Amino acid sequence: MRISYRWVIVAAGALMTCVALGAMFSLAIFLEPMALDTDWSRAGISSAMTLNFLVMGLGGFAWGAIYDRYGARIVVMIGAVLLGLALVLASRTGLLLVFQITYGVLVGLAASAFFAPMIALTTAWFDKNRSLAVSLVSAGMGVAPMTISPFARWLISAYDWRTAM
Repeated sequence: MRISYRWVIVAAGALMTCVALGAMFSLAIFLEPMALDTDWSRAGISSAMTLNFLVMGLGGFAWGAIYDRYGARIVVMIGAVLLGLALVLASRTGLLLVFQITYGVLVGLAASAFFAPMIALTTAWFDKNRSLAVSLVSAGMGVAPMTISPFARWLISAYDWRTAM
């Protein structure tokens, strides 16, 4: 049985969306160890999530324009590098404000680099079964909390929150 390359695009889109948004949604798992280790308030840590969603919404417009000009490969590559860099910076900071900026702004910006461009790329590859393909890419976002969060919990228990992030 031959698998069409367009279904590989769908699988890659679902996986990338799952990982990027899983990194974002797993903050709840990191909340307690972070608060205990840093003496930051839970509200202060959680406020990074508010920034995350705001930036993710706005970032979609910017990434969409970049996608239109340069394509999905460039956008996703920049998003992946930015996501990794943002998570490393967020895990290493000792200041709440720096955490809020790195996790709230940079992770939100990075996460938005995956969802909208992958949906646009998927719709470009499909005429028939387009709704199924888009639904499968979108499912990566729904699967993220139930896959990445337990993995994050395991990493925290095996190492510490800074290494796990």
